[in-house]
Amino acid sequence: MDYLKCVESFIAATESGSFTAAADKLGITPAMVGKHIQMLETRTGCVLINRTTRRQGLTEAGHRFYLYGVQILSTIEDADSLARHLNEQVTGMLRISAPVAFGQRILTPILSKFLQHYPAVNADLVLSDRRVDMIEERFQIAIRIGNLQDEGYVAVPLPPYEMVLAASPSYLDTHGTPVTPADLARHNCVSFSQWRSAHRWQLLGPEGQVDIDIVPRLTVDSGEAIRQAALSGLGVVMHSCVTLQDDIDAGRLNRVLPDYAPVSRPMHLLRLPIRPAATVVSSFFEYFMQELVPQRGLPAGDGHIIG
Repeated sequence: MDYLKCVESFIAATESGSFTAAADKLGITPAMVGKHIQMLETRTGCVLINRTTRRQGLTEAGHRFYLYGVQILSTIEDADSLARHLNEQVTGMLRISAPVAFGQRILTPILSKFLQHYPAVNADLVLSDRRVDMIEERFQIAIRIGNLQDEGYVAVPLPPYEMVLAASPSYLDTHGTPVTPADLARHNCVSFSQWRSAHRWQLLGPEGQVDIDIVPRLTVDSGEAIRQAALSGLGVVMHSCVTLQDDIDAGRLNRVLPDYAPVSRPMHLLRLPIRPAATVVSSFFEYFMQELVPQRGLPAGDGHIIG
């Protein structure tokens, strides 16, 4: 039973004087108007309208319910109007920092939908794999991958950033395929300079966590550069699934040591600890979590201040 539709049909029939006129007003059939009113009478246990072949009129209960019904519909209209007003008040500029691969593939589609939903909001999205200073560089929001430092930001945990080991088929044909984690020590490895453990790779396997010390042939501060090094056949790389999965699916790269998954990296959504947060910032926080979290399997949680 759609209670509000039943109330709406009852009010329309009362004010227009007939089921047919009410149906025309609501864009439904007279039979549906009658069904809605009958359901309302069943719910209330009262006859609300006396109906004959020639005329209809409200019962005493119908008169009383009509007054409440008008208030119900008026309250709903006021609530809708308030929601529209609040929606119109989400205005301003968002300046957001995010890692390149995550920003391109995950954040940008969500941000684009947010901007369409709130036409009075503009955004400046800066994609970089370096760790930015939010205050110094005037960012209101940042996506941070890796362990958080004592920075005093409000942080909301996101699904962990999953990693993968991969190399090109040509490299593996030339140098062989690693069979155990220890084999990586004799392979060309490409590492990400922004990680604290750029020279130590942590893997989770059947025996638990395994730490492997490597001497990288190339250390670089760009996820796309790591991808290109892998595609060119330089060596084995460890980087995000977001960056490498399409190439693995297409056969341009092969997974290495599939029984040993690199330790996922923590990821957080950060904002400055301004209370209350600007409406545009809090609105984006809420929208981003609603869009991201259900599809990635993490329950939304409250932000906490780090530092």
